[in-house]
Amino acid sequence: MSILIVIVAVVAGLAAGTALAAVLVRQQRATSGELLQRLVTTNQAVIGAERDRNAAELDGRKSLIDQQLVAMAGRLDEVSDLVRVLEADRERKFGQLSQQLSQQREGLTDLLQTTQSLREVLASPKSRGRWGERMAEDVLRLADFIENVNYRKQRSAVGGHGIPDFTFFLPNDLVVHMDVKFPLDNYVRYVESESDLDRKRFRDDFLRDVRGRIKELSTRDYVDPAGGTVDFVLLFIPNEQLYQFIHEADESIVQDASRRQVVLCSPLTLLAVLALIRQTCENFQLARRSDEILGLLGHFFEQWEKFVGQMDTLGKRIESTSREYEALVGTRKRMLEKRIGEINALRNDRRALSSVDEDEEDEEDGFGGSLALEA
Repeated sequence: MSILIVIVAVVAGLAAGTALAAVLVRQQRATSGELLQRLVTTNQAVIGAERDRNAAELDGRKSLIDQQLVAMAGRLDEVSDLVRVLEADRERKFGQLSQQLSQQREGLTDLLQTTQSLREVLASPKSRGRWGERMAEDVLRLADFIENVNYRKQRSAVGGHGIPDFTFFLPNDLVVHMDVKFPLDNYVRYVESESDLDRKRFRDDFLRDVRGRIKELSTRDYVDPAGGTVDFVLLFIPNEQLYQFIHEADESIVQDASRRQVVLCSPLTLLAVLALIRQTCENFQLARRSDEILGLLGHFFEQWEKFVGQMDTLGKRIESTSREYEALVGTRKRMLEKRIGEINALRNDRRALSSVDEDEEDEEDGFGGSLALEA
C-alpha cells in the first residue's frame, strides 16, 4: 500500500514536473521566439541599413568609375589621334629618308664617276696643272681677290725666267709669285696600291718628286728682291689630304723648302696667306693715309701757331687799348670831373657874391628912404 502510494506520488510528481517542464519549455520557447524575432528584426534593420550604405557606396564608386572611364576614353582618343599623327609623320619621314637615300645613292654614283673622271684627268700633267689653277682660282674667289687688281695670271716674271701661274700684288710695288703645278702620279699609285711593298716604293717616289719640284721651283728666279719680289715663292698643293700627307711622311721636306725660299701652301693655308697679303695691303694703305693725315696735321699746327701768334698780338693790342681806355675813362675823367667841380664851385661862389651885393644895395635904399621920411 505504501509502495503504491509512493509510486503514485512519484508518478504524480513526475507528471507535475513534466507539466511544469512543459510550461517552462513553452515559456522558454515563447521567450526564445520573441528574442529570436527581435534579433531577426534587428538584424534585418542592420542588414537593410548596411545594404543601403553599401548600395550608396556602390553608386558612388560606380559614378567615380564612370567618370574615370569617360576620362580614359578621352585619353584613349587623344592617344589614338597622337598615334595616327605619329604614324603619318613616320610615313612622311620614312618617305623623305627613302628619297634622301635614293639621292645619296645617286650622289655616290656621281661621285664615283667624278672620281674616275678625276683620276683620268689627273693622269695628264697638263690636266693636273689646269686642275691646280681651278682650285687656286676658287680659293682666290673665296678671298674676294680680283684678277688684274689683286693678282695676275700667266705672265713672265720681271727680270726672271719662267712664267709663274699667279702673281700677287703687294704694297711698295712688291709682288709674290705662286706656282700650282704639283707631281701627283706616284701619290695616286701609292693610294691605289694594295701591297705594303708597293705602297712604300710609291711613297718614296712621291716624296722624291716633291723634293725635285721644290728644287726646280727654286731655280726659276721667282725670288728676286732686287727686281721687286719678296724673298719667297709659293708652291700650291691643291689638296688638304696631300698637304697633310707630306707633313706627316717627311717633315724635312718643309724645312728644305724653307731653306730654298719655297713656301708650301694648301687651299686652307693659301687663304691664310691671302688674308695676310690683304691685311698687309690694308695696313700699307692705312699707313699711307696716316702719313697724309699727319702731314695735314702738320700744316694745321703750323697755321694754328700763326693764328695763335696773331691772336696774341691782337690781344696785346686790345690790352694796350684797354689800358689807354681805362686811363681815359678813369684818371682823365676824374681830373676833368675835379676841374668841373672847381668850376662849379667858383660859379656857385660868384652867384652867392652877386646875391650879397644885391641885398646890400637894397638895404641902402631902404635906410635912405627912412631917413628921408623922418626928415
